[in-house]
Amino acid sequence: MLLVVAVGGYLYLQQTKSLTQSGSTPKTTIDVTAVRSDLIAIANAERRYWATNAKYASIDQLRTDGVPIPTRANYTYSAEAGENTFKITASYAGPDASAPKRISINETMELTTE
Repeated sequence: MLLVVAVGGYLYLQQTKSLTQSGSTPKTTIDVTAVRSDLIAIANAERRYWATNAKYASIDQLRTDGVPIPTRANYTYSAEAGENTFKITASYAGPDASAPKRISINETMELTTE
């Protein structure tokens, strides 16, 4: 019975490690979760902008339109926008070496982590 519990615990820990990849501290994990939420909100703003302008916008254009682009310590947001595609990227420049260096989202709402 103890062996089954040990194997189950090991498998559980391995799955949670591969799922999170969000840094070595609880603060970094919280920051990464917040950044992912920010990216989804910015991507939704891009979709609304496209619906009215038939093209995607830069971060500055979104700000001009009144979209609140959050500021987070150690992260900067940038956008590559075209008529039919966009990619919003959050780049990390903080002290946690385990934190993802770039998290991005595109027009299909696919989040990727590097």
